[in-house]
Amino acid sequence: MSDTITRKQPIITVREMTAAAMMTAVTAICAWISVPANVPFTLQTFAIFTAVLILGAKGATLSVLTYLLLGAVGVPVFAGFKGGLSIILGTTGGYMLGFLLIPLVCLGKEKIFGQKIIFTVAALLVGLLLCYTFGTSWFIHVSTKAVSVKQALKWCVIPFIIPDLMKLALALFVSYRVRKHLKFY
Repeated sequence: MSDTITRKQPIITVREMTAAAMMTAVTAICAWISVPANVPFTLQTFAIFTAVLILGAKGATLSVLTYLLLGAVGVPVFAGFKGGLSIILGTTGGYMLGFLLIPLVCLGKEKIFGQKIIFTVAALLVGLLLCYTFGTSWFIHVSTKAVSVKQALKWCVIPFIIPDLMKLALALFVSYRVRKHLKFY
């Protein structure tokens, strides 16, 4: 019988928790930044893309989950300095919950395809598509008016496609620069 004590690896390290907390704060700050356009948009998806690209899917999932939980309990981390369960249960709540799908898709991708950037970008796009799908379904379900799928897409998805693709491109650039100096996964 061996006298050596074997230590189990922690599920998440203190460094990973700290990085996830920092990206949670970045996500909140990005939610507060509203870019004026025909339909104003925030930079939340930029923060989530960046979290996945810098922290990896596990750290990004923790970051997004923390962001959503903070908002749900009333901390004003959502757009417009709002917080509370009523925001998540409202018409835009499905998109916010859908944010969690982005790193989860990437988590599955990492298990199958590893860290290759082309697969990561594809997984981010699939996650965004799932976020749009879940959010639009939620919007239609909780809307006080009868809203068709076509109308919901016109209001809630189409105006955001180009900005979200631009945010993905910016996240790729920023994460490339940051990862030269920091390595989280």
